[in-house]
Amino acid sequence: MAFQPKSLTCSDCGSTFTFSVEDQEFFAQKGFTNEPKRCPSCRTARKAERGNSGGGFGGGFGGGRNSFGGGARQMFPATCSDCGKSTEVPFEPRNGKPVYCSDCYRKVNAR
Repeated sequence: MAFQPKSLTCSDCGSTFTFSVEDQEFFAQKGFTNEPKRCPSCRTARKAERGNSGGGFGGGFGGGRNSFGGGARQMFPATCSDCGKSTEVPFEPRNGKPVYCSDCYRKVNAR
């Protein structure tokens, strides 16, 4: 299937953007059947509003994994339940659930 660049209109800002051949190939490879509704700027802004909570297709269009808003994930301060060391974890700790630093996590998972 030969793709051709397409001009699309962003549903958020109304600007015209190009749905490139590379982006179309990426969509086809991932099995996506709908064209993007938002321009790259609005996609990035929308992803930031959601707090990079996953969803969507992950890494952006055409230009590699972190093309549109990849960035670092939010980290939360915690105290290791095993050794008591201060650490950061990529989830919000809940009362009653153990939280481990990376060293203790490896030990716990090796058991």
